[in-house]
Parts: sequence; structure tokens; C-alpha cells
Amino acid sequence: MKKQKLTDMTTFEDLLEKQLQNPSFKKLWEESEPQRRLTMQLIKTRLEKKMSQKELAEKAGTTQAVLSRIENMNANPSLKFMQKLAKALDKKLVIEFR
Repeated sequence: MKKQKLTDMTTFEDLLEKQLQNPSFKKLWEESEPQRRLTMQLIKTRLEKKMSQKELAEKAGTTQAVLSRIENMNANPSLKFMQKLAKALDKKLVIEFR
């Protein structure tokens, strides 16, 4: 197997830029922005609190598997559920229109 040089590696940003040239992909990417932003904030806050998925799940009254699906964007949690997660993280869920 040929070794790949570091300079030959493609970054996520490079791949994303290329994919965004496809109008169908770009539309889906833009539509998923709110979910991506919320998910990234959830993960960031959980890590800042030095909590595992299991610890947060227990504190929020759910399972680690459910939290994993949310963090992997394979679930569409209700606002009520997101409020439970926010409370378990000692945070307030804020939603706004822009």
C-alpha cells in the first residue's frame, strides 16, 4: 500500500467545499444548519462539563443510546426533551428566529 503524504490529504473543509458545488447537497446542508449548530453546542457544553454521554443521559432521565443518536444527528428530539438536556447541563435552552 502506498503511503499518503500529509500534504496529499484532503481535509473536511476541502471535501465540504467541493460538495457544496452540488446544488442538491448545498440545499440539504443549509437546511440542516440549525440541527448541526444545536448538536455542536450540546456536545461542546457536555464536554466542558466533563460529562460522558452516560452521565448526561442519567441526569436527564434517558439512555446513553438516545443521547448518542442525538449527538450523531440520527434523532429529532422534541423541544421538551432538549429542555431536559439543558437543565441536566445547568443551562437554559434559548430558541430564536433570525
